[in-house]
Amino acid sequence: MKGTELPTTAARIIAVDTYDIRFPTSRELDGSDAMNIAPDYSAAYLVLRTSAGGQDGHGFTFTIGRGNDVQVAAIASLREHIIGRPVAELCADPGSLYRDLIGDSQLRWLGPEKGVMHMAIGAVMNAVWDLAAKRQGKPLWLLLADADPAWLVAQVDFRYIADALTPEEALELLTKGRQGADERAADLRRRGYPAYTTTPGWLGYSDQKLTRLAKQAVADGFTQIKLKVGADRADDIRRCRTAREAIGPDIRLAIDANQRWNVAEAIEWTGALAEFEPYWIEEPTSPDDVLGHAAIRRGVQPVKVATGEHVQNRIIFKQLLQADAIDILQLDSARVGGVNENLAILLLAAKFGVPVCPHAGGVGLCELVQHLSMFDYVALSGTTEDRTIEFVDHLHQHFRNPVVISDGHYRAPGEPGFSATMHQAAIDTFTYPGGAFWAADLAEPKREECL
Repeated sequence: MKGTELPTTAARIIAVDTYDIRFPTSRELDGSDAMNIAPDYSAAYLVLRTSAGGQDGHGFTFTIGRGNDVQVAAIASLREHIIGRPVAELCADPGSLYRDLIGDSQLRWLGPEKGVMHMAIGAVMNAVWDLAAKRQGKPLWLLLADADPAWLVAQVDFRYIADALTPEEALELLTKGRQGADERAADLRRRGYPAYTTTPGWLGYSDQKLTRLAKQAVADGFTQIKLKVGADRADDIRRCRTAREAIGPDIRLAIDANQRWNVAEAIEWTGALAEFEPYWIEEPTSPDDVLGHAAIRRGVQPVKVATGEHVQNRIIFKQLLQADAIDILQLDSARVGGVNENLAILLLAAKFGVPVCPHAGGVGLCELVQHLSMFDYVALSGTTEDRTIEFVDHLHQHFRNPVVISDGHYRAPGEPGFSATMHQAAIDTFTYPGGAFWAADLAEPKREECL
């Protein structure tokens, strides 16, 4: 869907183009878990076109098929807030647009700050930061790491979280985080950032495929893999045993229930898998159940509790931290309100001393979230201890600057931007329903599949 263009002689946003992009990952059960049995990984994708030729901002949020059109429509509905804005002013203060979008009273009624509209705001803000980083000629992680701490604090919305983190505390954290930043940036460029992989662990994979991919992950330098669990206890016991035999005793094995269980069930089921020494149990129950997570954490120790990919905003993260409900915070680059809100979440994690291990995979989530973790290491937390970024070997070829993994580490991106730009060929092929792949596929005799 093309945005209405606004002729102008100034450097302004002149169009917001949106695309419903879907990949047929359900055909091989890539991405399958206890709650999402046959996902078609999708991106509600946008491009901020500017009157300065070639200076465009790219962003997206992630869905798994049906409903991606709804998410695209939500992004398109924000055009009136964006078109006509001066590019220089927008990139000098992305928070100005964030505050306008979050503060729109009619949009807030659809949330507030949650669900489809909030994800749309996140997609737009990610595109703005992509544009800002490109204009500065820096990868986003470096733009953030080099930024003045006071300017970064001004990008954060402290409403509803000031009881846990004040602007003064945030400034102190960021100022302290800048100490030694140049040395850590050099270390990041040399070694990269630790990764773990979910590639072997999809629920729909056979034991033979699990074994082969788990052994390959260890050979590739990963020190942690993750398995999806939660559909059938006997199957989970068998699959965890298979994985542990494949990777040996020294590789961390994380498990992920994708919100499948009630609280008591989560404690009991995790206990049934304890013999395989799981490092963490991820999303054991509803992402909104703060007290439930706290009870599970008490009930499954020493197994750690991790969650965050479906946590809808900084306020729920604040409560999870205040309630001692999680050991690992798993922010997502496209679930909340984009970079601005993720800055708030990273600061909250730093204040509470909780490691951040982001959710990735999906379409382009690895590409985006690496920048947030790398900024956190270089200029905020200053450490990668017990911190790792999820990696899934899906769909990276569709991006101009895909992630690079070497010896179980993300290599630091060097290209300007947020690594969000897709190849035009991918857009032309996988836009739904008129792209080349889907037009041909939908013309074939009907069959049941997840669209």
